[in-house]
Amino acid sequence: MNLEIYLTFDKNCREAFEWYRSLFGGEFLTLQTFADGPPGLGVSDHELDLIMHVSLPIGSSILMGSDTSSGFGPPPVFGSNFAITICPDTKDEADRLFAGLTENGATIMPMEDAFWGSYFGMCVDKFGIRWQINFGYPES
Repeated sequence: MNLEIYLTFDKNCREAFEWYRSLFGGEFLTLQTFADGPPGLGVSDHELDLIMHVSLPIGSSILMGSDTSSGFGPPPVFGSNFAITICPDTKDEADRLFAGLTENGATIMPMEDAFWGSYFGMCVDKFGIRWQINFGYPES
C-alpha cells in the first residue's frame, strides 16, 4: 500500500509542476489536460488546456496534482488544497478503507471504476481531511 499527496491548484498546476520537476528532477509519469478527458466532463472550452492530472516521481513517492474547473466547484482554498491519496493492494481493501474514512465523514465521489482505469473514490473524514482511494492505476 502506498500513501501519496495530491495537490489542487487554481489554474497554475502546470507552472507549479514544471517548477517541482526542475527542483526534484525526473520526468512526469502522466500529464493530461481536461481536453484529454471523456466527452461530457463538464469543463468549459477555456479550461480544456488546464491540467486534469499530473504525476511526478520523487524518490519512492509520487507527487500528483490537478487544476480545478468551474464545473467541479469553487477554486481551492490556499492551505487546504491537498488530499492524501492511498493506493491499497486490493479492491476489497479499497472498499474497507473508504467505508472507514466516510464513517461520520462525507463522500465526495463514491468508489467506482474510473475512466482512467482505476477503482477510485474521494471523501472527507470526520476530522475534515480529504482522502482519495486509488486502486489499480499503474502509478499505484
